[in-house]
This record gives sequence, structure tokens and C-alpha cells, in this order.
Amino acid sequence: VQLVESGGGLVQPGGSLRLSCAASGFTFSRYSMRWYRQAPGKERELVAHISTTGGSENYADSVKGRFRISRDNAKNTVYLQMNSLKPEDTAVYYCYARKFTDDYWGQGTQVTVSS
Repeated sequence: VQLVESGGGLVQPGGSLRLSCAASGFTFSRYSMRWYRQAPGKERELVAHISTTGGSENYADSVKGRFRISRDNAKNTVYLQMNSLKPEDTAVYYCYARKFTDDYWGQGTQVTVSS
């Protein structure tokens, strides 16, 4: 089982990034997917969640209207489009797969928002 994030990097405030998480080794379409983030010295927090079919999305209040989660079950990939980025969005971003009691984590990708 693997979840491999990509797309992180350094971006100026107000900029955009799109994170990708490629899944393998399990039946991706049967798992709900989430993006979490963890900033230095802070607890890991849930950023966004998407249902198995993509028909339901939920977001943390801090990113509503700026971030969009999506998935492509044919490509076994989940995305996080991040717009209007702020310095407080700086964190390591992790993707997470869950089905009942089965869950998997990616290794994380660093996002740094700074001028």
C-alpha cells in the first residue's frame, strides 16, 4: 500500500498550488480520502474530506472558499487545489485513506507560503 503526495513547494502569499496523492495497493474507489496538515509545533488538523464517489466534500473553516478537494478514481488520485494561500497555510500536508477500520497515510509534502 502506498500513498504518495506531490506538488508541494514554496509559494508567495496569494499564490496557488495543487497537491496530488497517488494511491496504490488497495481499492482506491472504496476509500474516503482526506487531506490533513501539520504546522511546526501544532497538532495535525483535518483540512478537507471527500467521499468515495466525490459526491460529498467537507472543509475546515480556515480553508473554505480557498481550497478544493477532488478525486479521480480512474487514476487512483486525490487532489487538493489551494488558492489564495496565506502564510498560516504553511505546513506538511498529508493524504489519508479510510474505509471502516482500515486506514493509510502518505509521507507528506511540505507547503511553505512566504514572501
